[in-house]
This record gives sequence, C-alpha cells and structure tokens, in this order.
Amino acid sequence: MTAPKTQQNIDQLCINTIRTLSLDAVQKAESGHPGLPLGMAPTAYVLWTKFMRYNPKNPKWFNRDRFLLSAGHGSMLIYALLHLTGYDLPLDELKRFRQLHSQTPGHPENFMTKGVEITTGPLGQGFANGVGMAMAQTHLAAKFNQKGFPIIDHHIYCICSDGDLMEGVSYESASLAGHLKLANLIYFYDDNNITIEGNTDLAFNEDATKRFEAAGWHVLEVADGNDLKAIENAIKEAHKIKDKPKLIRVKTIIGFGMPKQGTNKAHSDAPGEEAVKETKRNLGWDENKHFYRTRTRPAKKQLKKPSVISAGTKTSISMFQKKFPRISAKR
Repeated sequence: MTAPKTQQNIDQLCINTIRTLSLDAVQKAESGHPGLPLGMAPTAYVLWTKFMRYNPKNPKWFNRDRFLLSAGHGSMLIYALLHLTGYDLPLDELKRFRQLHSQTPGHPENFMTKGVEITTGPLGQGFANGVGMAMAQTHLAAKFNQKGFPIIDHHIYCICSDGDLMEGVSYESASLAGHLKLANLIYFYDDNNITIEGNTDLAFNEDATKRFEAAGWHVLEVADGNDLKAIENAIKEAHKIKDKPKLIRVKTIIGFGMPKQGTNKAHSDAPGEEAVKETKRNLGWDENKHFYRTRTRPAKKQLKKPSVISAGTKTSISMFQKKFPRISAKR
C-alpha cells in the first residue's frame, strides 16, 4: 500500500533536509564525505522514524537501540540525524563540522558527541564493535529477562560500506555473529559499487549475499535505495527472523542528486559551490538557502518522534525488581 501523497511529501522533505545539511557542512568545511549521507539518507530516515527506540533527552537509556555508523567517513549522516531528532547537537555544531574542538569531528567520536555510540573510522571497526555489543546484549538478556519481562531487548543497527566488507575484521566478526546466531543484529550494506579509487570491481567482486549466507546470516535486498516502502518492508522482515543476524543490501547511488552522482568523484571532498547549488536544484531545494531546516510542522514532528519514551521502562524495571528481587540483586 502506497503512503498518502501528503506523507510522501513530508518524507521527501525530511530526507532532503538530511541530505542538504550534510552537503552544506561538507562544503563549509571544504572537506568531508558527502556521498554516503546523500545516498543512505532514505534508509536512515526510515530506520530512525519508524523502528529505532531512543530518547534524545536520555541518550544513555540502557535499553535503547544502538545505531552504529561503521562507515564513519560519512559522519554528517549521523550528525544530521542527531540534530534533527532532538539530541543536544545544535545547528552551530553542524556548521563547525571537522573543526578543532567541535562536537562534529570528521569521524564520529563517542566521547565527543551525545548519541554517538562508538568511535568509528578504520573500516570494519564499527562492524566488529556491533557484534561485540550484540554478544553483550544477548548475554544480559539471558541472565535477566524473565517471562513477561523482556527488560533487555534492544537491537544493534549498523550502516556499513563496501570498504567495511573488504576488511578482514568484518569477515571474522560476521562469522562469529552467524555462529552465535545473534538475531539482535540488523546491518545495512550501502551497496553502491563505488570506492574512493573508482568502481569496486578494481578490488572487490565477490558475491556478498552468498558470503554472508554461508556465515549464517539472513540476507535481504532493497533494489532501490530511494524506495521507502521497500526499505520499511525489509526491516519488518528482518525483525521476523529470530535465529540469525540480518544483512540488508541496499542498492544506492552514491552522492544522490550531485552532478557526479554514482562515481568516485561523489565519494569525498567538497563538491564546490556550483555543484552544491546544482545538487539542491536536483533535489527540489532552494539553492540559495544554507543549513536550512524545514519549518513545516508535520515534518518537524516526524523528525522528532522517538518511537518509545524511556521513562516507561522505569515502571517495568520497578515491577521486575519487586517480582524478582534475587535476580535484581545480581546487578
């Protein structure tokens, strides 16, 4: 079923806000990686507004879903998301992207920016960190969860790139995740066939689907990274799989909307003022507006709606402690 036209317009407005904030920040810094944020904005938007459980007012809520950007070079994607969803990351910090002492370093740092779960940069690192997180969550759930009280049931979501999958650490950790049947893992593979050097065929042409299936993962595919309904359906399907980690291959166009979209020229570096203007025109955006956020109330509401309020968990924990005092005492 297709979403109503009004909702489609709101969705696209929100997605293009993520894209243009990322683009403006990279251009202002005169460095960065605009390609991933522009290509993966739709996937991240669907995940953050329809599935993820988080609370910007309580970023360390213990049962929050974890979002990892293993492809940390595309850091403006997570900064735009954190800013727009209400985390303590003001617009001025987006304007200070990649500047000394800013809260928006070139690669995400978990000790500098609220809402960033792990420091990522070296490719494959975030992928493996997520497997470790999933192991910890599974252990805690086995130790504390009781019938009717699933107090630890969060997911670990991760965006990874071709570069991540080329690294040995991602393959080793993927093998372990499949062996342990870590069903709380849902990873998104930004499958755009481009690296900084050129097409992935230069160094990487294996069948990622077969590779991950052999490692014990359930693999789903989204043929068009701009198809919001297909992305949503893939995530819903992933949630139904209870005995395997999941990889969702999302076919994207790197630097979507840019004059050099789909090429390694869209991967990194500031595109230039004229290219920024052309990209905004391609996205139906006002080319003369910089760091513009929509003032349309439905769009603002859509972007600032955590799917669960962590305060509600306090009641469940309190009830759990009363019913299972001996287990609670093991904390």
